[in-house]
Amino acid sequence: MFVSRIPNTPQIATNERNNSQSLGQEFQQIGHNRSKSIKNTVESVNLPPYPSGAVPLDSPFYIERPEMEMQVFQEIKKPGALVRIKAPREMGKTSLLLRTLDYAARQGYHIVSLNLEQIDDVILDNLPRFLRWLCANITQQLQLEMKLDDYWDEDIGSKISCSLYLGNYILKHINTPLVLSLDEVQYLFEHPTVAKDILPLFRSWYEEAKRQPIWQKLRLIIVHSTEIYVPLQLKQSPFNVGLPIELNNFNLEQVQNLAQRYGLNWIDGQEVIQLMAMVEGHPALVHLAIYHLSRQEISFAQFINTAATLSGIYSSHLQRHQATLLEQPALAKALSTVINADEPVSLDSILSYKLSSMGLLKKLTDKVIPTCELYRQYFRSVVF
Repeated sequence: MFVSRIPNTPQIATNERNNSQSLGQEFQQIGHNRSKSIKNTVESVNLPPYPSGAVPLDSPFYIERPEMEMQVFQEIKKPGALVRIKAPREMGKTSLLLRTLDYAARQGYHIVSLNLEQIDDVILDNLPRFLRWLCANITQQLQLEMKLDDYWDEDIGSKISCSLYLGNYILKHINTPLVLSLDEVQYLFEHPTVAKDILPLFRSWYEEAKRQPIWQKLRLIIVHSTEIYVPLQLKQSPFNVGLPIELNNFNLEQVQNLAQRYGLNWIDGQEVIQLMAMVEGHPALVHLAIYHLSRQEISFAQFINTAATLSGIYSSHLQRHQATLLEQPALAKALSTVINADEPVSLDSILSYKLSSMGLLKKLTDKVIPTCELYRQYFRSVVF
C-alpha cells in the first residue's frame, strides 16, 4: 500500500479556477515575506558565500524578477500546464525553478523534482530504462508503492506503459496537482535516439490534459540550457510547446539593488553604469563582480582593467566560451566578424541563432551586436 499523506480537497476543477487578483495578493505577500527575510538575514551575514550555482531559497542575495515569477506561478495553477524555462548557462534558471516549486508546495501541490545531470548515461541511452527510471523516481518521491511491473508491457511499448503508469496509477492516487520538474534537460538532448521519443511523449501528456481530466493534475516544468544547441548542431529549439520562459539580464535597478544588499555604497550610480556596460547585466557575472568588490579583494578600477583578461575574475567563463568556439570554426569566424565591426552586422540566421543561444550576441531586429563589452574586448584579442 502507498503511504497516504494526501489531504481531502475539493474537486480539481474547482481548485483550478483562475483568480488573477488572488494570485497578485499571494505574490505580494511572498514579496513581503522575502523582504523581511532579506532584512533579517543581511544583518546577520558577515561573509556572504561565493556565488555559484542556484541561489538558495533563504538567500538575501536573490534578485526577484516579479513579472516573470508571477507569470510562471500563474501558469502552474492551470490544469495540465507545461512551462519551459530556457536560457544560456548561469542566467538563473534553477534559481527560478526553486522558487516556483516552493510556491507550488505552498499551494498544497505534490512536488517531484528531477535533475538529469544526475542520471547515468547508460540509462539516457536506453528509452525503456529511462522511462522506468522516470516512473520509479516519481513513485519514490511521492512515497507510493512501486508498481512498475503491474503496468509495464513490452507488447504495447515503453511509452504507452509509462503513460498508463502515470495516468492510471500515479495521478489517480493523488487528490492535488503534481508538479513534475525536470532540470538540466539538455543532457537528454545529447542522446537524440531517446530524446526523439521522450520529447513527443511530454507533448502528448500536455495535449491529453485537453481531453482527459486525469491529466489535468500534471504540471510539467522543463528547464534546459540553450548553449547545447551549438555542439548538437541544432537550428532551433528541440522542444516548442507550452509556456516559454526566457531569462533576461538584470536591469540597472536590479544591479543597484544587489550592490546594496552586499553593502556597496554606489550612491552616484557610476559604478553600476560601468558594470552594466561591461557585462550587460548578466546575472552570474554581475553577482561575481559585486561579491569580489564587496570583499575589497580588488578595486573597481582593477576590475574594469582586468575583466576581459585571463587574470581577471571572468577567466573561467571566457575560456569556456572560447573552448566551444575552437570546436566550431564557422561560429568563431562569424563572432570575429561581429566583434571587430563598428556597427551592427547582418549575419546568417543559423549562425546568429547559435551565437545568441550561447549568450555572446544580442539581436537588433535583423542585425546583431556583441552582448557586452566583456566579450568584445576579450574575443578581439583571441586568435582562432
